[in-house]
Amino acid sequence: MRDGQSPPGGSIADRAGEAQKATWVSVVVNLALTVAQLVIGWLAHSQSLIAHGLHSFSDLLSDFLVIWASRQSAVPADRAHPYGHARVETAATLVLGTSLILIGAGIVWDSGWRLHAGNDSPVVGMLAFWTAVLTVLAKEGLYRYLIAIARRLRSQLLTANALHTRADAASALVVVFGIGGALLGWGFLDLLAAALMGFMILRMGAMLAWDSIKELIDTGLDETQLAAIRNSLLATPGVLGLHELRTRRMAHQVLVDAHVQVEPWISVSEGHRIAELARARVLNQHPEVLDVLVHVDPEGESAIDQAVANLPGREVLMPLIDARIADLPRPERVVLHYVAGAIEVELHFAAGAMPEHDIAPRFKERLKALPMVRNLRVIQVYAP
Repeated sequence: MRDGQSPPGGSIADRAGEAQKATWVSVVVNLALTVAQLVIGWLAHSQSLIAHGLHSFSDLLSDFLVIWASRQSAVPADRAHPYGHARVETAATLVLGTSLILIGAGIVWDSGWRLHAGNDSPVVGMLAFWTAVLTVLAKEGLYRYLIAIARRLRSQLLTANALHTRADAASALVVVFGIGGALLGWGFLDLLAAALMGFMILRMGAMLAWDSIKELIDTGLDETQLAAIRNSLLATPGVLGLHELRTRRMAHQVLVDAHVQVEPWISVSEGHRIAELARARVLNQHPEVLDVLVHVDPEGESAIDQAVANLPGREVLMPLIDARIADLPRPERVVLHYVAGAIEVELHFAAGAMPEHDIAPRFKERLKALPMVRNLRVIQVYAP
């Protein structure tokens, strides 16, 4: 979490508490509707109302899943989970989507079998019709309540639960028409309504499960969102280019990795400052981003510069340089620049200790034997 800022909806604990409160409201509503639909559907001989009651029972299961997952995702980061436990929500959403697929497929199968068999069914009672109407109104009201909180908290799991409720409202409307048709004498419409409702449940479950799978396999943001983050990075003072940008979701938040290009001859500390400025800009301008990892590259270098990687490091190069300048004045500091597949060397001398004016050509002559060294600079440092 970035310094000085809280996640959407307050602290992690506050966010989890609000999600659980909303879910408990959903539990009460779904419990009442489940009992009413199953009992009245059985008494009034409505297969579609019974099927919808079973779906409302699945809502109860998903509500308890949300409560459990919101508690788990609020657990702070630890050694085993350094990015936190937010993906518990993602896993729970996948379980919820899978359960919807199974429930929807079961309803479609049962209704289709009954339609194909063509068995005579008892006359549907009027009480089933009014129960279905009440279910539509209750589910739609619950959806509007849940989706408002889900958007404020940016919770994928709470959004999934709200969409589950909206699917219930839409499917209950199908049940209303099915029961209404059965009351008018077309008894098969009750079974057809049950089959259509099952298909809607199956489709919603497939969408939720697929979105969860995409997150679990680290699918990145879409191009519009990437472009916005890219523009924020490129607008950072000192950033000259951007040649790699990767993103992945972490439940309701996003993790970003970026390779920014800077002037090749600046100091490590200045490059670090530019990276921190780029990170802070993205965090401030994109509240959905949890963290940004910024890698600094010299301008003109590719993401993976094999030529530079194959060049010798300081631990190898410095003994070679020392051996060739052993009889010359000793520099106070040696700076190595790895640029465009070669090494540039800077020899720094303290003020007042600058060797004779023609010393630079002598250093260059000695270092000609090192083919990886492309250029040499001799610099005198003056104290302020």
